[in-house]
Amino acid sequence: MHATNTADVATASTEEGSSPAGSSGAIDAAEFARQTSAILASITAVIDGKDDAVRSALVCLLAEGHLLVEDVPGVGKTMLARALAASIDATVRRIQFTPDLLPGDVTGVSVYNPVAQEFEFKPGAVFAHIVIADEINRSSPKTQSALLEAMEEHQVTVDGHSRPLPDPFLVVATQNPLEMEGTYALPEAQRDRFMMRISMGYPDAAAETLMLRQRDTANPLDAIRPVLAATDVRALITWARAVHVAPALEEYAVALSQATRSDPNLHLGASPRATLQLVRAAKVQAALDGRDYVIPDDLIALLPEVFAHRLIAARGLHRAGARPIEAALEGIVRRIPVPVGLPR
Repeated sequence: MHATNTADVATASTEEGSSPAGSSGAIDAAEFARQTSAILASITAVIDGKDDAVRSALVCLLAEGHLLVEDVPGVGKTMLARALAASIDATVRRIQFTPDLLPGDVTGVSVYNPVAQEFEFKPGAVFAHIVIADEINRSSPKTQSALLEAMEEHQVTVDGHSRPLPDPFLVVATQNPLEMEGTYALPEAQRDRFMMRISMGYPDAAAETLMLRQRDTANPLDAIRPVLAATDVRALITWARAVHVAPALEEYAVALSQATRSDPNLHLGASPRATLQLVRAAKVQAALDGRDYVIPDDLIALLPEVFAHRLIAARGLHRAGARPIEAALEGIVRRIPVPVGLPR
């Protein structure tokens, strides 16, 4: 896919905090529910028994974030991303991160054309609606950082020229647990670019048996038919972004974030970007639940997935079987008063 194909993609602007009733998008609440339900049903037909993971992927797409899936090999991490792409008729590229992968392989390079006597840009694998960064922690930090600008700005700059990426744009990165051989820890700046981190886990016996039957003679991805076009996703994003967040809930989100920065059990707390992404994800969560307003439970439910991968536990708290970061977040939720009597 060439970079020039992405320049004409229109982006819709939204006003933070406005009501969906006043949204300029071409859909209403019923159409949002119909389209998102169709996407979820399409993916869960392939990823059986992992409804939470499927929903998280859709939340990241509609909140314009990126998803980090950390788990052991073979549990369907890549399949999840491919099923999402197929369901929205999106272009998808897979980057296998290896120790010898170069930054230019990700973003693209300028190559001299002797016939035209000029340099031509050859787009890298990042030029797609959905980019699967497979086993991202098996490449060097330098190559990992090649995704930073793309994830934050939805563009890449090569040789001084900025080139826009397709809209929508979602990075689904997979990584193996750090104790596995040949892995590099993602730097803090890279982890902070991911809106959510999830773990899919092993399927239960029924789901694993169904997988055997479904994939014995065919690839289930081949049976997926798009339920909407990639260009239609922008209307869903616009609708979800306009979900109302009461000022008291904005203050609650900030209080949760600031509490991580002063918690004695945490060496590194949540960034301001984490606060923003928590609220954006909560808006999508509310919209998927059929509401045009966020409630405290939206923020609380998303807190581990949005915050945990950005935090670093204080020294001495890592023990076998211990979950110091999750325990710290649970303590923060208990300490910070939940707003009540919110206007809707």
